[in-house]
Amino acid sequence: MSDAICVDVGSTFTKGLRVDLDSGAVLGSAARPTTVATDVLTGLYAVVADLGASAAAPLLVCSSAGGGLRLAVVGFEESVTALAGYRAGLSAGARVVHVNAGRLTGADVAALRAARPDVILLVGGTDGGNADVLRHNASRLANARVAMPVVLAGNADARVECVEILTRTRRTVVPADNVLPRIGEIAPESARAAIRSVFLTHVIGGKKLSRGPEFAGLVRRATPDAVLQGVEVLAAATGRDALVVDIGGATTDVYSALIPSGEDVEIVRDVSPTPRVARTVEADLGMRWSAGGVLDAAERERLPVTDDLRPYAESVANDIAHLPTSPAEWKCELELARLAAVIAVRRHARPVRPGQAPRALRDVGRVMGSGGVLRHADPAAAREILGALLTDHGGGWPVPDRAVAGVDTAYVLFAAGLLAQEHPRAAAALTCSLTH
Repeated sequence: MSDAICVDVGSTFTKGLRVDLDSGAVLGSAARPTTVATDVLTGLYAVVADLGASAAAPLLVCSSAGGGLRLAVVGFEESVTALAGYRAGLSAGARVVHVNAGRLTGADVAALRAARPDVILLVGGTDGGNADVLRHNASRLANARVAMPVVLAGNADARVECVEILTRTRRTVVPADNVLPRIGEIAPESARAAIRSVFLTHVIGGKKLSRGPEFAGLVRRATPDAVLQGVEVLAAATGRDALVVDIGGATTDVYSALIPSGEDVEIVRDVSPTPRVARTVEADLGMRWSAGGVLDAAERERLPVTDDLRPYAESVANDIAHLPTSPAEWKCELELARLAAVIAVRRHARPVRPGQAPRALRDVGRVMGSGGVLRHADPAAAREILGALLTDHGGGWPVPDRAVAGVDTAYVLFAAGLLAQEHPRAAAALTCSLTH
């Protein structure tokens, strides 16, 4: 075994890389339309065949097909455990579609049901602290007509009791360590693993993406979870903090991985601190589905918008398959991407609440761009979009002062994330190729 096949089954395209496990070099790449309408395995195996790997090569798969992973968070206090659960869900590659703080009421349960989550993350209380709200919410969920699995990651002292409450109605419950074991300490790793397990066991198969169980057995994790793992590998391999902006048709996702150093290792500044590895999803900042949202957000941020950009945004929102063909359209496309990137990073980095410190991105050594608009744009234009991030000194966040910008044109970060656990050296070498 000298190579591996890494495949991302997306909602639109299925993309694959063949990676040398000794050197981390990319030996080949391929892409096919995702065959959601029939069976996603058809497109997946077409990509595998295009890559020409041996039958012995391991096949590592991630997926966001069928809308990915939709998560609802039910917590105790909005600015404490609910926020910690929200951050844990994002780190697991989920799209958080609903957050509830406090005791669930009948109206709250109705709103939760209307959000159509795939999984519920139930959190609340620090270990040894108040468990009344956690017990109440477990009882509400047990008696409600919501059948989705529950990941329980609240007060450890009430874990056994809450599992018993939830399983009385034969609900699937996966217990995990508390996401906020103590005030000022966020611990998302166990909940992240539990959410991933539920995603693989219950969600992938439940979306009817394939006729049999084979696809569910192949998928290792949700695509955003794999990318975040790849960003973490990039930071560790280079010894520098990393920031990645993925500009998509529906959302703009921002990932960052910080390496603790100096006083940051010891000092706790926030009640519910931001984790070292973080992801945010901006559902109103997309290049197609939410193009109008980009312009609305730009106006709120007091960023200039050219007169011809709004008509272009309206046209692509009405025709999501449209690709720019003229220089004028390309100019609008790139300007839309620049605005989406700047606003998304501002939201990722700014303090969540007044009095908090912004995310410590000053020492970021590598700023990477991803997404179709950056991969297909002229390299100079792509660098200009990323350069706007490095000169956003009025954006309310600590702009990196020694960062190098680049585009993940080969789309390697998801593959690095898939390789990280079993082939860490290959994963590290793969991300280092981004720095050359």
